Amino acid sequence: MTRAIQLILVAGLLAALASAADRLYLKDGNYQLTNQYQVLTDRVRYYSTERGEWEEIPLELVDLDRTKKEAAEQQAVIQQQTKIVAEEDAAIRALREEVEKVPAETGVYYLHGDKLEPIKLAEPRIVTNTKRQVLKVLAPMPLAGKSTVELDGPVSPNKVDGHEPEFYFRLADDEPFGIAKLTPKKEARVVESLSILRVQRERLVDEQVELIPTFKKQAGELLYKIWAEKPLEPGEYALIEYTEGKMNPKIWDFSVK
Repeated sequence: MTRAIQLILVAGLLAALASAADRLYLKDGNYQLTNQYQVLTDRVRYYSTERGEWEEIPLELVDLDRTKKEAAEQQAVIQQQTKIVAEEDAAIRALREEVEKVPAETGVYYLHGDKLEPIKLAEPRIVTNTKRQVLKVLAPMPLAGKSTVELDGPVSPNKVDGHEPEFYFRLADDEPFGIAKLTPKKEARVVESLSILRVQRERLVDEQVELIPTFKKQAGELLYKIWAEKPLEPGEYALIEYTEGKMNPKIWDFSVK
């Protein structure tokens, strides 16, 4: 449902509620439609919206308690709906202002209070047995075997506060992305494990990465806001953009205290 349609429906609801509140109830269960009335000594003077003229009715026939009670209830509903719409509009404006602060350059930006802090693109390495190579210059790939994609150092230099960090992710291409939990390994952090198979003349790469459940909200073209579904436990993590089976991950690592 678009925002415009939502506003039309809310406006219609408020109009209907306002109309329902303009009822002068009688003790026999019937009512007169009116937009205003006056209680006099022994009668009620009201403007009939059906007939377009002022009329009077004996006070003893009017159920003023029900009339006032329903009017108060409907007014409370109108006020609540108006408050919700105002809060949603404020949230939309705040989000729009927040998105406008995201730089045009591709990358990951940590939302820290009202600031956006860029996270530096990491330099992953591939480890096969005892060999270690920079991933971007890896050539040729091993014919077969198991390898790992790792980041140097046991702890990321990028620290985040709290256990519910939020990020803006401006992608380079329309590729899969997510947040991964990294595995400690001596003086390194393992991003993913690779199983490389030789099938006739082709090599197949099976990538195994531990992605955690996340919420993703598109905020623009190739721009997303991403955060974990559950609070993150202390440890090492990374945002990853990748193409399955292509061995081309882009990694932005961070540490949760």
